[in-house]
Amino acid sequence: MSTLKETHSAQVPFSTTLLVRDSCLCLHVQRAARALARRFDAALKPVGLTNGQFSLLMSLNRPDAPGVPKATVGSVAELLGMDRTTLTAAARVLFDRGLLVLEPELDDKRSKVLKLTAEGRRVLAAAVPIWIREHRAIEHGLGDGEANRLRQDLNVLAKENQLLCGSEVGQVGSK
Repeated sequence: MSTLKETHSAQVPFSTTLLVRDSCLCLHVQRAARALARRFDAALKPVGLTNGQFSLLMSLNRPDAPGVPKATVGSVAELLGMDRTTLTAAARVLFDRGLLVLEPELDDKRSKVLKLTAEGRRVLAAAVPIWIREHRAIEHGLGDGEANRLRQDLNVLAKENQLLCGSEVGQVGSK
């Protein structure tokens, strides 16, 4: 068993650095995600949203009807792949702008439901054509079928992560 001092003095060869740089799926997905986030942030700026805020508002765009799940903090966090604390902080900004409200769940007062306000629906409606334009441009750049393949592959990775981490994304280390 190595000690902290032994581990600190160990050297990782530069060839390993190059191997990670060239082959690490996590690194490549993070870089792509950051590039896409910057692109959508810039595109959505005229309507005052970031890409993450757009995704959050879109996840709340659902009818209040039988058979349609309520947008509880837990279910939205799972859908967006974030922990509840991060979702709550992101929602706070939109709440302060009057784009969403937080209400107690009728069936379970401990659970909170996120809902779009009329202003939230207006801002989302203004953002959707921007998202469509940007998304079409990205898919066009990827070529026929590649966007679908990429989505499928990313979904496989996300589902594998859920299996490894537990039923909810973000539960690692919080049990």
